[in-house]
Amino acid sequence: MSTSAETTESTGSQAPASAVEKRLAELGIILPEVAAPVAAYVPALVSGNHVYTSGQLPFINGKLEATGKVSTGDEGSSDEPTISPEDAKAYAAVCAVNALAAVKSVIGDLDRVTRIVKVVGFVSSDPSFTGQPGVINGASELLGRVFGDAGQHARSAVGVSVLPLDSPVEVELIAEFS
Repeated sequence: MSTSAETTESTGSQAPASAVEKRLAELGIILPEVAAPVAAYVPALVSGNHVYTSGQLPFINGKLEATGKVSTGDEGSSDEPTISPEDAKAYAAVCAVNALAAVKSVIGDLDRVTRIVKVVGFVSSDPSFTGQPGVINGASELLGRVFGDAGQHARSAVGVSVLPLDSPVEVELIAEFS
């Protein structure tokens, strides 16, 4: 098969991917379809020149890959399933990708994003776990790799007792666009 046929097959009849989606692809990430809401809300909405996303869970191919509390295993005495901080950090990056899909769904092209303004991350934590900032770094670092300086943002990393569907992590963001 020729290179042009491979290109046509991989992109189909769609326009070439945005520069942001090309950077994601270089990282081995394909922007997913927007995750369906699990309650009465919309995944993202526009107000002025900002997009506000709802909290995004780490759905991969429509499935929540892990559940439970984030724990190093050294604290607490929970008999519930636990997720390592390293795995939770990777899931936070998945949440950020899902948030970008939600942003794209309302503005059409991620190249319109001029700045990631704020990220809020929630970590379902064992009561003694205090590494929430390190977990949410998964989202922050991904956004920095994808958007460069425009990916630097204000942030909160909050430990909570439980998240929807017993997810280990949830991320929402505010993006400015032109």
